[in-house]
This record gives sequence, C-alpha cells and structure tokens, in this order.
Amino acid sequence: MTKKVKRCAWATHNELDTKYHDEEWGVPVHDDRLLFEYICLEGAQAGLSWTTILAKRENYRKAFDNFEAKNIIKYTPKKLEKLKLNPGIVRNKLKIHSVVTNAKAFLAIQKEFGSFDAYIWGFVNHRAVNNKFKTMKDVPASTETSEALSKDLKKRGFKFVGATICYAFMQAVGMVNDHTTDCFRHKECMQ
Repeated sequence: MTKKVKRCAWATHNELDTKYHDEEWGVPVHDDRLLFEYICLEGAQAGLSWTTILAKRENYRKAFDNFEAKNIIKYTPKKLEKLKLNPGIVRNKLKIHSVVTNAKAFLAIQKEFGSFDAYIWGFVNHRAVNNKFKTMKDVPASTETSEALSKDLKKRGFKFVGATICYAFMQAVGMVNDHTTDCFRHKECMQ
C-alpha cells in the first residue's frame, strides 16, 4: 500500500499543475533569463488562471525568443502585430507590448545592479522567506514586500507588475516558500 503524497490544494487539479508544483514552484531561481520569463508569464496570467499560462508556456518561449531580453527589445511593430495573431499565447495587445517594455527595464536593472537576480532578491535580503501556512486560505494575495517590489518595478518602467502579480512571482521563483506545512514540498524548498 503506497502512502498518498500530500500537496498544496491548488496543485491537485491536473497533471500540469501537479508537475509545476512538484518540480518548480517555490524553488529558488537565480538565473536572470528564467527570472525574466517568470515575471513576463505572471503578467500574462493577470485575469486568467495559471494553468492557462502553463499550457501556453512553450508557445510563449517560441514566440518571445526564449525570453532573451536583448532579442525582444529589437522587436518591430510588424513582429508585434504577428504576435497578436499567435493563438499559442494570450493575444492581448497590452500584455504583448509589456514584454518589450519589460525587457528594456530588465536590461537597465541588469546594468545598474550587475544582474536582475541581485536586484530582485534584494527585496528579501537575498534569502528565501519560509512561511508556515497551514492552508492555502492562510496565504496572502500580496504582502508589504510585494507591494514595495511592485512600486519599484513600476517606477523602473515595468508593466503588469501589481502587488498580487509580484507576490505570485515571488512564490514561483522561491523568494517565498508558501507551500503549506503539510505539503511534502514545504521542507524540500526550505533546504
């Protein structure tokens, strides 16, 4: 008889969510390209489910040059029009244009701080915050830190980076460990 693995409640609805939860969510990310990908995808998710974005993730990588900011800043109006016709991504004009805007701001942050990683992780003193929430109902939608991050990113020119989006980003890239305490990943992500 095998023991059933306990996961965060949101990760039990489908295989895509489960795989993402088990392998990525809450794992500290320090790769600038991947951090940029996450912040763009979190912005694309605004008003939609994360499952929708996960299902389109590979299409996003193809459509946006694997989130290489130096390539994205060279996008022409013709390229942006083509992206608006791509059924593999969310075809929202503002969200598509935000990736280009964010790429420019991202590169400016890299230049100023040496890396986006150094900048972003500075908001949590370069150490993951290990929360101890018992249920997903206990997990906040935003925090003072995500509000400060949102405010600073907006000041630097980023779009689709409200406090709730920033908190989801912080959870995704392991800046905060919000796996519930009964989830098998809670302890794993603390290490």
